[in-house]
Amino acid sequence: MACRLICFIALLLAQSIPCLAAEPVRIRVLTYNIHHAEGVDGRLDLERIAEVIHAAEADIVALQEVDQLVRRSGRVDQVAELAKNTRMHNAFGANIELQGGHYGNAILSRWPLHGVENHLLPNFQQGEQRGCLKAVVRLPNTSQALTILATHFDHRPLEDERLASAEFINQLVTAEPTAPALLLGDLNAVPTSQTLSRLRASWEVCDEEHLKTIPVSDPSRQIDYVLYRPAKLWRLKNARVIDEPVASDHLPLLAELELVELESAIGK
Repeated sequence: MACRLICFIALLLAQSIPCLAAEPVRIRVLTYNIHHAEGVDGRLDLERIAEVIHAAEADIVALQEVDQLVRRSGRVDQVAELAKNTRMHNAFGANIELQGGHYGNAILSRWPLHGVENHLLPNFQQGEQRGCLKAVVRLPNTSQALTILATHFDHRPLEDERLASAEFINQLVTAEPTAPALLLGDLNAVPTSQTLSRLRASWEVCDEEHLKTIPVSDPSRQIDYVLYRPAKLWRLKNARVIDEPVASDHLPLLAELELVELESAIGK
């Protein structure tokens, strides 16, 4: 009888105390076009790139223009070496066969990567093949899964391929409209472009101050981005360009975001 009474009182107390939302998960994300580790000084230096990544203390890193066993970069598996030097998990998406190896995008993550897929993006007028590397991480101290997309869009003046690529990526995430996702990469498009407008149909963009990433000596344009979705699950804490004007021909872009507890956000 006493046991039943205690259980009844405990139930009443549980119902009377408001359910507290879990603490937000803070995530530092970096996107960096590394120009196959060749700096503007003409020197090939993968350790220099690793130092930039390490100093940023990022949890998730998207890299573009990465070589894997390519002759021009000494037949090194660049993402494997960067992962070893930064002690991060890694995935590589090969988009082009080049000089006996491959060239494409990569993801580094503090947490294990699951469900890795590489999607080739639309290719118009026999341009350089671009891709979107997709992976999923399970965030610590939560059951929440986070989808990461790392990409690099076409660089040519006509915008048609970039627009098609933006639509392709939007379609990749439509099946899970409430699932948190990040899109990181070199979009070769400025914030006022039609490409960014099309992506904004599905994503929020960290570009409040138009974070300029090129040219590295005197940056005047933003073409590298961190995007997130859905908006109600995220809080942008800050975003900044890292001042590293030598290691690559792009500046790295670092953003810090908070992912709020999923169930409490859905109820709002």
